[in-house]
Amino acid sequence: MGLKPEKKQTDVGMIPRDWNVAKLGEYAAFRTGPFGSALHKADYIEDGIPVVNPMHIIDSRVIPTRTMAITEAAARKLADFRLRHRDLIIARRGDMGRCAVIREEQVGWLCGTGSMIIRCTDDLSPEFLQRLLSSPRVIATIEGSSVGSTMTNLNQAVLADLRIQIPSVREQLTMTAALADVDALLDVLTALVTKKRDIKQASMQQLLTGKTRLPGFRDGWKTKRLGDLGIWTGGATPSMSNLSYWNGGEVPWASSGDIKSNHLKDTAKMITRTAVLESSTTLLPVGAILIVTRSGILRRYLPVAKNAVSVAINQDIKAVIPHSAYSPDFLLHAFVHEGPRILASCLKAGTTVESVEYVWLKRFEISLPKTMQEQFAIAEVLSDMDVEIAALEQRLAKTRLLKQGMMQELLTGRTRLVSVAQETTA
Repeated sequence: MGLKPEKKQTDVGMIPRDWNVAKLGEYAAFRTGPFGSALHKADYIEDGIPVVNPMHIIDSRVIPTRTMAITEAAARKLADFRLRHRDLIIARRGDMGRCAVIREEQVGWLCGTGSMIIRCTDDLSPEFLQRLLSSPRVIATIEGSSVGSTMTNLNQAVLADLRIQIPSVREQLTMTAALADVDALLDVLTALVTKKRDIKQASMQQLLTGKTRLPGFRDGWKTKRLGDLGIWTGGATPSMSNLSYWNGGEVPWASSGDIKSNHLKDTAKMITRTAVLESSTTLLPVGAILIVTRSGILRRYLPVAKNAVSVAINQDIKAVIPHSAYSPDFLLHAFVHEGPRILASCLKAGTTVESVEYVWLKRFEISLPKTMQEQFAIAEVLSDMDVEIAALEQRLAKTRLLKQGMMQELLTGRTRLVSVAQETTA
């Protein structure tokens, strides 16, 4: 690995001299999914032979839905569109580059109207082609050649004319095996993140309701309105036309997009202290709890954060500065946990931009331990889980970047896992 072979300039970029460049049509055959007249919505049943449309091609995998299937009898009538082992299925509509290789357990499924089957010759690995077709260069080429004003449509002619780089079959298989190993690591990390999130969710349900008590705590709990937990305040936007408010700012000014569930992102704009003093925005001390009360993201979840530095907020956010009897960290976890219930009872209906009614929000009640010690202990357990999850998410993100870099290196031949000498003696 790491051998730097002689290169040649081609219409697909710089590639190793021993690679070929050819039209995909010379190495593959294509079949577009059945026309709508051959496959009707009325033909769909539950738990039949899955029909694979673009919506089912997700992250290079085919993930069917129970309700988009047909009977075996209907599938037999459309035998030409049934999928074979190691067929490549690609979306013809919408986002280009969505494609997947058919596994053994998916044999016999049906290519849907919005998809296309690609069958490779023995000189082209479908796994290698899948990587190529989902690469940025090929996606850009396809999008530039495809038709459709409102939605991009891919046809057989575009794919047949697509020029691609073609290493030897041995090198194709070697590089796809290496990328498959990275995919397997990504799957493990993704599953681990999901598992840790589920564990945290279950722990929140137990610890934040008092159903499970940490060792050493027996004191009772109390129910309090959110409005009684501290001092509540709202925010505002300093004048955008006053450049002195924004040039050389040193105070973070958060909008709804800067808040996720349990932390404040580092994307906030910066304003000057003069802007804070001369406008209606509010400078919050460390430990305030920020809640998005007006945003298009509401109904899906309630963004909540605790600020670790002094921060100003805009008018889409409300904040509570907790009284000394309440742990800010405990309140953060409690607000995140209660997010669905808060939205269910406090979200105003019939508005163009969804919003939480401030009066209703302050009346909302939560349960919490009477002692600060138990609040601190619960918050510490849940915060430790957050740290662990964040570390796994960071590792997952880095591994995704590693995979992107590997694909770029391998698919262009900048890095080779099989040397020219090995190819010659194979």
